[in-house]
Amino acid sequence: MLIRIISGLVVLALIGAGAFWLLTMPTPLAATDLPDHEPDVANGEYMFYAGGCASCHATPDQDDPLQLGGGLALPSPFGTFRVPNISPDPDSGIGGWSAIDLVNAMTRGIAPGGTHLYPSFPYTSYQRIKVEDIIDLKAFLDTVPAVASDVPGHELPFPFNIRRGLGLWQLLFLDGEPFTPDPDATDQINRGAYLVTGPGHCGECHTPRNVLGGLERDRWLEGAPNPEGEGTVPDITAAGLANWSASDIAYALESGFTPDFDSLGGSMARVVRNTSQLTADDRDAIAAYLKSLPDAR
Repeated sequence: MLIRIISGLVVLALIGAGAFWLLTMPTPLAATDLPDHEPDVANGEYMFYAGGCASCHATPDQDDPLQLGGGLALPSPFGTFRVPNISPDPDSGIGGWSAIDLVNAMTRGIAPGGTHLYPSFPYTSYQRIKVEDIIDLKAFLDTVPAVASDVPGHELPFPFNIRRGLGLWQLLFLDGEPFTPDPDATDQINRGAYLVTGPGHCGECHTPRNVLGGLERDRWLEGAPNPEGEGTVPDITAAGLANWSASDIAYALESGFTPDFDSLGGSMARVVRNTSQLTADDRDAIAAYLKSLPDAR
């Protein structure tokens, strides 16, 4: 009888392990899935600023946004993540990556070789970016200085240090869907929605998360605890910005100044260094989108 019980438990364990392995299997895109697109380096540079890449990936304690040696520490309830080098250095950066490698990283959360990436890299937002824009971004990243760096590994306790388990997390929170314009919205609002939900990844800080670290999308942009530790990140829906006009928002994204003559600080100061590089039309589009958002509460 005991042998039967043990045998049954072994079979169940093997079935569970097999199911886990299948459910967490990476499913990257193939190079043949990419559109026929000639890379546009100038647009890639624009997407670099629209995505705020330097805010996390620039080497800390220096002012050049194109020194992308990584190393910034990102503390979280799950442990401390270290931002990687995305310069074209072939050994410590992504110089050996192809366009499809970057597309898979940004839209599927998969590194070359099939390793799951942690969502401290906000691919749940980047999945909304047009593939052509990612191809352009890769072309631009190939032009910046190669930086050799030795970035420490993530400091994560068990079970969060088991990368394979991220496949289950991705089943819950990564749908793989690109940005879809709202047919009832204006072109300006749809442009703002694309910039906010995709490259700008504003929801990663301004939207609350559940216990598993997934965004509570039914509370989109309604504010959240500050990921840097103290205070909260504000509500930027129309209700949260009720005292701001669209022009106030656009001007803050350009200058860093608020309507009450204060200045944006903390991580938003880094955001403004990027949004100030956008066109006035795109800052206006972001403002129009935010003012169009209802507060679901």
